[in-house]
Amino acid sequence: MAHALKLPASKEPLVLSYMDQAGKIAIDRVATGFGMSKSQVAETAGLAREALYRSERSRAAKTQSRLREMLEIISRIAVWAGGKEQAMAWYRAQPLPAFGDRTAEALVKDGKAAAVRDYLDHMALGGFA
Repeated sequence: MAHALKLPASKEPLVLSYMDQAGKIAIDRVATGFGMSKSQVAETAGLAREALYRSERSRAAKTQSRLREMLEIISRIAVWAGGKEQAMAWYRAQPLPAFGDRTAEALVKDGKAAAVRDYLDHMALGGFA
């Protein structure tokens, strides 16, 4: 089996598989891991394209934080969705009724990653959307 599903996601977050030796999220690994360009990763995370193409900006706290938020949410969804690719599709396209049908991607771009994580925790405990 080429890609084993990480179970449960909370014990070994997806974010760890994209970190370099310095503990920073490696943009190239994220892009390759999801079959995306750096520009697509930047757009998905709500970052300026330059934030991922310039080394000093890609390692900046804001950039790293936004990427971490995106990967943590995708990690939580991966088990439910059937894999990280499906989780990325959910993150980018699934309207969330509790947030006026906005997507997790739109909410993270607006700095509302904590609200998405709380929502996912609520759903995991059997709550309603």
